[in-house]
Amino acid sequence: MKKLILTTLLLSGSALAGGGGMVPAGNTIASIVANDPNFSTLLAAVQAAGLVDTLNSSGPFTVFAPTNAAFAKVPEADLNALLNDPAQLKALLLYHVVPGRVTAAQVMKLTSAKTVNGASVNIGVSGGRVMVGNATVTRADVRASNGVIHVIDTVLMP
Repeated sequence: MKKLILTTLLLSGSALAGGGGMVPAGNTIASIVANDPNFSTLLAAVQAAGLVDTLNSSGPFTVFAPTNAAFAKVPEADLNALLNDPAQLKALLLYHVVPGRVTAAQVMKLTSAKTVNGASVNIGVSGGRVMVGNATVTRADVRASNGVIHVIDTVLMP
């Protein structure tokens, strides 16, 4: 069932974005996400929430980007709720975005950060690993022309 839901999310994201023609070009956060197969679910969610232009804008932004495997951990009921509520999906995605370009070295010095959706997310270091909420940063400092991406292994829930 979860695969069906994820497929629906992917297809609805493509349909809402006008198919493949909306894939951003260049080195923006949106284009990096669009061109990395590990972020296909994130891309579909960004498209469904109408945030492609935001992540293509000048920013700068710091995005804690969940992988497809991170989205696969989301309980089915929660994923269904997101699919049926574009405003909630947008709020969830904006909880993964911090204004400004915050590098890994800077993130490691923080205890929290205010996200674009207005809520704060806890940040810490545990066992030498950077934790953002309950997610672990698995790859840091993916540089984009309009910010930076830190890859995480769990979808952050506000």
